[in-house]
Amino acid sequence: MILLGVILLIIGLLVGISLLTTVGGVLIVVGAVLWVLGATGRKVGGRKHYF
Repeated sequence: MILLGVILLIIGLLVGISLLTTVGGVLIVVGAVLWVLGATGRKVGGRKHYF
């Protein structure tokens, strides 16, 4: 999810589409939060790892 966010963010910045930039930023933040929760041992959505 973080990788997809980075790709969308870069494409959005290069092409100049603000929607892709916004969606990419949101995906990066959500992916980072899920990563931290999974790394601390908390279950995310009933699973220990979200991937």
